[in-house]
Order: sequence, then structure tokens, then C-alpha cells
Amino acid sequence: MSNILQVNNLTREFKSGSKILTVVNDISFGIEEGTSCAIVGPSGSGKTTLLGLCAGLDRPSSGEVILQNIKLNPLSEDERASVRNKHVGFVFQTFQLVPTLTALENVMVPLELRGEATKDVRKRAVQLLEEVGLGDRTHHYPTQLSGGEQQRVAIARAFINEPKILFADEPTGNLDTETGDHVEELIFDLNQKEHTTLILVTHDLELAEKCDRIIKIKNGLVDSDITKEKASVTK
Repeated sequence: MSNILQVNNLTREFKSGSKILTVVNDISFGIEEGTSCAIVGPSGSGKTTLLGLCAGLDRPSSGEVILQNIKLNPLSEDERASVRNKHVGFVFQTFQLVPTLTALENVMVPLELRGEATKDVRKRAVQLLEEVGLGDRTHHYPTQLSGGEQQRVAIARAFINEPKILFADEPTGNLDTETGDHVEELIFDLNQKEHTTLILVTHDLELAEKCDRIIKIKNGLVDSDITKEKASVTK
């Protein structure tokens, strides 16, 4: 399988007063298409910054990101946004739903931004909401939904544009255990059905173990990079 994501010598630095803080430090790896990968590490290790760089939400200080055979560095913000809209899905810990839109309208947003026909978009959005168990909540606003229901809307929205790659940042971090387990199941089920590459940031080692590969980040560096095959050999 070919790599859908390639990260080469990626570094991200920030100014902190008179000092330079290196959050991501010369990281390189590739992610094969159709696989699942968890990025783990303690708070402040740089994993969320790394995820943002991989998704083109931020620019590196040095190094490069190649997503779906597209080099992101030379692209303008609008061009990177277009790449994300065509190829990428997101699930955030804080849901990021538009409060003035219904569940159905929130799910439809990515495809409406492409200018696709509303009738077709609506049909696809309803189907996804039914798949995540919210077929009867399509016209509810975010404030009328529980945290778990909001996250399920966010998952449906993430898959509306049939992304080649899904980035999830602590997708169960704000949920209780039972609801979090259900959301995890939904992410992996939809991942398998849509054949989407999954990259998630998590503190939850049980969730990470469900992925094909685990990359551990520590102090901005790759501390370990283990696939299930390697893990089984070492046990």
C-alpha cells in the first residue's frame, strides 16, 4: 500500500518571550492508506500540534507534509482549505458544531461549501445521521443534544465528504465512559465502511490499542513507533 500521508523532518517552533520553544522536533513517518494510527503521549508532548501540521491547519517551521500526494507547504491558506475539504475529515474533542444550525444542517456544511446540490447533500446527511443513531434528531440544535449526541453529529459531518483520511483529536475526551465507548465504535465502524485512513490523538491507551499502529510522542520527538505485528512479536 502507498502512503496517504508522508511527514519529512517536520519541526514546529514557537517564540516564548526571548526563547524559542520547539514543540515538534524533526519528526518523519509515513501512514499507509486504509490503516489506523494512534498518536499518544503526555500533555504538552506536541501530539496535537503534530496533528494540526499533518492536516494542513498549521505550517511547519521546517520540513514538509505530503497529503494525498499533494505537498502542503507551497500552498496558500485557501488552497490548503480546498485540499482539506476534498480529502480530509475532522473530529474534535470540543465538537465544533455551529450552534445556529440543526444537526442535519451541521452535517451538510462541508458539501454545501463545495457547492454540491442540496437535495443530494441532504440525502447523504440523513443517511449518515441514521448510521450514527440520530435519525430522529435531525432537526435538533446542538444545545438540544447531549455531549455524546453532539459528537455523533460531528462524526457524521466528518464523513459527509467521504474523506480519504480522518483526523480525530481526543474524540472521546469530553464524554463519559459508556458514551465514549459508543463513539469509538462508530469511528472504527465508519472507518471500515468508508475505507478511510484514521489518525487519532488520544490519552486513552485502550483506544490506541484498537489502531493498527501507535506512535508515541515525547518532548516533540518520536519516542516509539509500533505496529500490531511488531507488538505481537515482542509480547
